[in-house]
Amino acid sequence: MAKNNIKSGAKTRLEHDLLGDKQVPAEALYGVQTLRCIENFDISRQTLSQFPHFIKALGIVKMGAVLANHELGLIKDDVKEAIVQACQELMDGKHLEHFPIDMVQGGAGTSVNMNANEVIANRALEIMGKERGEYQFCSPNDHVNMAQSTNDAYPSAMHIGMYITHFEVREALDKLIESFEAKEREFASIIKMGRTQLQDAVPMTLGQSFGAFASAMKHERRRLDKASRELLYINMGATAIGTGITAEPGYAEACIYHIRKITGFDLKLSYNLVEATHDTSCFVAYSSALKSLAIRISKICNDLRFLSSGPRTGIAEIKLPPKQPGSSIMPGKVNPVIPEVMNQVCFKVIGNDLTITMASEAAQLELNVMEPVLVQSLIESSDWMRRGMDTLRVECVDGIEANPEHCRQMVEHSIGIVTALKPFIGYSKCTEIAQEALETGGSVYKLVLEKGILTQEQLDKILDPKHMIRPVKITI
Repeated sequence: MAKNNIKSGAKTRLEHDLLGDKQVPAEALYGVQTLRCIENFDISRQTLSQFPHFIKALGIVKMGAVLANHELGLIKDDVKEAIVQACQELMDGKHLEHFPIDMVQGGAGTSVNMNANEVIANRALEIMGKERGEYQFCSPNDHVNMAQSTNDAYPSAMHIGMYITHFEVREALDKLIESFEAKEREFASIIKMGRTQLQDAVPMTLGQSFGAFASAMKHERRRLDKASRELLYINMGATAIGTGITAEPGYAEACIYHIRKITGFDLKLSYNLVEATHDTSCFVAYSSALKSLAIRISKICNDLRFLSSGPRTGIAEIKLPPKQPGSSIMPGKVNPVIPEVMNQVCFKVIGNDLTITMASEAAQLELNVMEPVLVQSLIESSDWMRRGMDTLRVECVDGIEANPEHCRQMVEHSIGIVTALKPFIGYSKCTEIAQEALETGGSVYKLVLEKGILTQEQLDKILDPKHMIRPVKITI
């Protein structure tokens, strides 16, 4: 279990909360409630400091709140200016080391909210020329947290932090789509066999395979974009349960106005603040979109591994970039390690979606206390997916090469090309040719000629690759 990080002989300051007095490291911007969280929760060992977008979002939310309260005449000018500067520093990525708490914790996120309140208050005190801990001049609760509760500040920050994160996921996805489209163009003229149920089907181009990958990713991009828009509804002003207790009339609207101005995002106040305070459905929707993306990418990685199988005894239609020796016992073996790791990323995202679903379902009455594990899981899924897509693109897709001659040979020797003859000689005759080819190991092309069913000119016209990869009218 993690304990406080006060070293023997280190300077401390005395702080007090509901449970009594505690010595806090003198150099820490955080305070007593953050210290209690450090001592209580050693679970994921993923700390808030590892998620700078979330800390930035906390700074945005707290800045919006203090500007709204100042506008309503509740905060003095000097305190407002100091808090605004401290919030801006968080938004600029400073003071991350002062957010050492575990992401998974009890308390519905209260420790996260208080960590932010304490860091902002103590930094504001320094800006005002005061000592850390002199909360009579700028208090974590009375000033920084004025007209707020964890129950509106924490989820609002998560909404904003996830919306910022979405753009990074989107950028990685955009680049992956571009890579698949580049391969679609590069492989546009390479004829290969399509397969259904792992059996030969009909010819297509390798470019069409990669074009389908790009199209799948575009569908998932639209799904993610749609889900992300729901993150723009926040419940600032709801305070404890959605009734707005302790907030001045007009505060919620003023707070949303300032946060919208700070971010440039089209943020809106949730329609019903009581409902919004316990609802996490927008996170479920975004996680679901990530899961859908994970399913699609995992399928693509399965295909890449299958199409590159071999190199001598498999499909071997494509060559993946070799990245490392594949065996400690088999010399010469090279494995498809990049698609393999992306598969595992996808499994993690799919698993996290179940955690998010259960955490959302666990809401009771006016609050969902399970938001911390939901938050941790959703951020983890987004980060893993973003890094995974970048790895797949740079280390694998961009370097894929085709085996064009091998692809063509497999088409020419496939039974599947008999399907192209069906409109001209009928299903029954095609079946007869296919069965004989299978039994004798012969070529469909040669059998048709030997039996005098079609002339070579007619056969070549029908089996011209460009006639088999798209709808076309052929007359013979």
